[in-house]
Amino acid sequence: MATADSRIAQADALEVDRHQATDHVDSDRSDTPKETSSSESAPDTEASTVVEPLYSVFTGPQKRVTVIIVSIVAMISPLSATVYYPALTSLAAEFNVSMSLIQLSITTYQIFQGIAPSFIADYSDNYGRKPAYAICIVIFLAANIGLALQNSYAALMVLRCLQSTGSAATVALGAGTVADMVTRAERGKSISYASLGVTLGPALGPIIGGLLTEYLGWRANFWFLAIFCVALIPLYFIFVPETARSVVGNGSILPSRLFMTPSQYLERKRNRASQPEAHRVTRELKRKRPNPFAVLKILGEKEGGVTLGFGALIFGGYFMVLTTLPAQLTERFDYNPVQIGLCYLPIFVGSICSRSTAGWLLDWNFRRHATRVDVKIAKNVQQDLDKLPIEAARLQVSIPMIYVLSLCVIAYGWTVQTKSSLAGIEASLFFVGLFNSGALSGLNTLVVDTHQDSPATAMAANNLFRCLVSAGAISIAVPLIDRIGIGWTSVFIAGVWLCFSPCLWLVLIYGARWRQEKKDKLDKRERKNNQ
Repeated sequence: MATADSRIAQADALEVDRHQATDHVDSDRSDTPKETSSSESAPDTEASTVVEPLYSVFTGPQKRVTVIIVSIVAMISPLSATVYYPALTSLAAEFNVSMSLIQLSITTYQIFQGIAPSFIADYSDNYGRKPAYAICIVIFLAANIGLALQNSYAALMVLRCLQSTGSAATVALGAGTVADMVTRAERGKSISYASLGVTLGPALGPIIGGLLTEYLGWRANFWFLAIFCVALIPLYFIFVPETARSVVGNGSILPSRLFMTPSQYLERKRNRASQPEAHRVTRELKRKRPNPFAVLKILGEKEGGVTLGFGALIFGGYFMVLTTLPAQLTERFDYNPVQIGLCYLPIFVGSICSRSTAGWLLDWNFRRHATRVDVKIAKNVQQDLDKLPIEAARLQVSIPMIYVLSLCVIAYGWTVQTKSSLAGIEASLFFVGLFNSGALSGLNTLVVDTHQDSPATAMAANNLFRCLVSAGAISIAVPLIDRIGIGWTSVFIAGVWLCFSPCLWLVLIYGARWRQEKKDKLDKRERKNNQ
């Protein structure tokens, strides 16, 4: 695998060749002043092609390994939320409290899941991804050890909030890492894989939690999460390089020694040459004070607010299905925690399948629109959004999936309501997982595409909206089912999605105009500040 410094040396050699070619052309011009303009412009065209910096110097294998690892790390957020579900009854008995009080620990967990990334994500956009990951992992590890050892309901509530704080930002940091390395033309599939952990966690968590609770007790869930976290530390810090563009640019600038990978450190020891200024121009300097309220600016945008708001509704409805499934299966089939956990497998399989289908469709549709507006897609060169209808490229894939997802949720609700066979329930859950993951992948990608300068902050805003909405959705799910039944509850969920879906059509039609208005406003403010 080629290192960053070796790639820089190759670029420097090409730069020297360019200057020699330019000098030679200049001497020819002095001897033959009547040389044609086409011959004069040829070297300039070639030179401009050579000196244009790559969007990222990281190789294809480096990008793939990084995306896989950040996806695994991001899994700790939904995994720590859902591994808890099969243990709810055991915890209520252990602490002698009602199920309503135990359910409250889920609601508070979701609230902190939304708030915590607001502080970490903006910090990572300015000062680096690896320092932010280090903070998250330390907090998460300490919280899980405390949860495994505590013996009171009050301690459970406090430590669950701390656990949520440590895990929440990993989702936003993963999306930010992908945006640092991957151009928009390739981003659909990459973000789909980077968010794979987010969709696998809710499906795997109940399976793991059910097995551990049944055979080792509820404390084993937290010991498992602590061990999993410890295993992630060497995996991430040894193999994943710093990618924040405010720190390393396109990857050609080495980070501080503390956050280098072993290969970067060894390369630096072998070659201590300073980084050329030509490569430092790719560094997007910010270094401003982290602002936890930066996410609120994104929520206040026309396009950003609508996209994030609808994504939150999808996420909230999905969590209503996930959190009420154990009670439905227990009432209908009298299943134990292990059997309940295994019933989440179809969602897991559907989420896996969506990575290849939705991701491929997003990238294909991007290339199709780029061809229509005559925008060249060059490997490792970023595309200009001023010419591309990015909203159409993403939403033309997501919107149809949202309508199909609505039908799948209704099918799930009525197969349970009418006491159909387990096969019918599991089949509908597979399609819920498939189309939910596909729809959210398109919305996630659009949010990152339209906030290239602060992708982690954009995903933190995404996380804030989704977690607050899902916290409210979880709190009303059980009373709503008790009142009108699971069948009509599923109709209610799908009805909310369908009623608000015209908002996405507004983004599809007017999104480019709103983006331009936002850009003009920022340019005007910048000119005013420079006066």
